[in-house]
Amino acid sequence: MSDEKILNFNPKGRGSDFNWRKYSKLGILLVIIIVVAVIIFVNLFIVREGEYKVVRQFGEVVRIDYTPGLSYKIPFIQSVTTLPKYQMKYDVSEAEINTKDKKRMIIDNYAIWKIEDPKAMIANARTIEGAEAKIRDFIYSVTRTLLGQLNYDEIINDEKSSRGSLNDQITDRVNELLEQDNYGVVVTDVRIKRTDLPTENEASVYTRMISERHSTAQEYLSQGDAQKNKMIAETDREVKELLAKAEAEAEIIRAEGEAGAAKVYNDSFSKDPEFYSLYRTLESYKKTINGETVIILPSDSPYARLLMGYTE
Repeated sequence: MSDEKILNFNPKGRGSDFNWRKYSKLGILLVIIIVVAVIIFVNLFIVREGEYKVVRQFGEVVRIDYTPGLSYKIPFIQSVTTLPKYQMKYDVSEAEINTKDKKRMIIDNYAIWKIEDPKAMIANARTIEGAEAKIRDFIYSVTRTLLGQLNYDEIINDEKSSRGSLNDQITDRVNELLEQDNYGVVVTDVRIKRTDLPTENEASVYTRMISERHSTAQEYLSQGDAQKNKMIAETDREVKELLAKAEAEAEIIRAEGEAGAAKVYNDSFSKDPEFYSLYRTLESYKKTINGETVIILPSDSPYARLLMGYTE
């Protein structure tokens, strides 16, 4: 009897049981709040600049978020994947083509592309790798068609090359094919970065190119020699014309000088005939007398008298 009274009369024990229930309810509520907050937090996501966020529900695309900022998805039944919005570079694998003149070439391209309509891209190409595979196939097809209409030297020769316009043509045609099949991607640029020969053809083609360069060099040398000969001939002609003109002018000047000298002589000699006679005699001596001259003259001739020093 005393034991029953003791057990029923313990107010401290009843108070402890009451507090435990109160705090357990608060703990459960706190846990529920934390779980809900975690679920909400886990299902929030950020849409960044330069990316698309694709929201799927049971594998099907239900929404695509384009605008940067905070967004959400339904817990457990929706998932989020990311696609790039910026431009991407794709190195197209090397391909072998045949030119118009039946030469084989290895073409190496690269493409700059971007996703313009992610929903169409997912529906038709599925993944980025699938989109790049379609781009590769279209580039190869278009490049093979366009380069097949050109001769080999028109492709590799810088002077004759239309590669710049070829890049634009390839880009435009590939975009037409992508738009036609609604792949949701756009190629902004396609470039041919390398054109090579198959290994077995390199030696013969290089030999032919060297021969063509030698022929071109010889042609330039021949043109240079012809131009040089023409310039020499023109210079010789001009020199002869100048010399002939100078000689004619010299003859005129010489004749005018001789005429002037003769006039001076005549004027001078006419003033003193005896001096003129003496001058002519002395001039004749210069022409007729030298170290071996023998002259036979009468002793009383004026000429002999002058030679012997008689002046009277």
